[in-house]
Amino acid sequence: QVQLVESGGGLVQAGGSLRLSCAASGRSFSKCAMGWFRQAPGKEREFVAAISSSGDITHYSDSVKGRFTVSRDNAENTVYLQMNSLKPEDTAVYLCAADISPFYVSIRADPYDYWGQGTQVTVSS
Repeated sequence: QVQLVESGGGLVQAGGSLRLSCAASGRSFSKCAMGWFRQAPGKEREFVAAISSSGDITHYSDSVKGRFTVSRDNAENTVYLQMNSLKPEDTAVYLCAADISPFYVSIRADPYDYWGQGTQVTVSS
């Protein structure tokens, strides 16, 4: 079992920044690939970013590339999402997810085994 708790969301003006955290408890966090996804009202869940277990491989969606940075601290069992130059279209609930037996770093939701409850990010224009 892996429990995930996101934090750091909030209301920010366009052009601003937020840093999301996802704290993991349970076994083998350092072996998990971690992903960030988001879901806006009335829309499907969307891939945002992902990072390998060691942190040496990252993937980003085209919509956030160059603005968002995913990182992790395995000693602290935490994965981060630094979000800069935020836009109103970034407004969504952001969820982190853990793949406990990764063959690769997936940008699809299917391989992820555990999910957090999400944190709301709202960007005003």
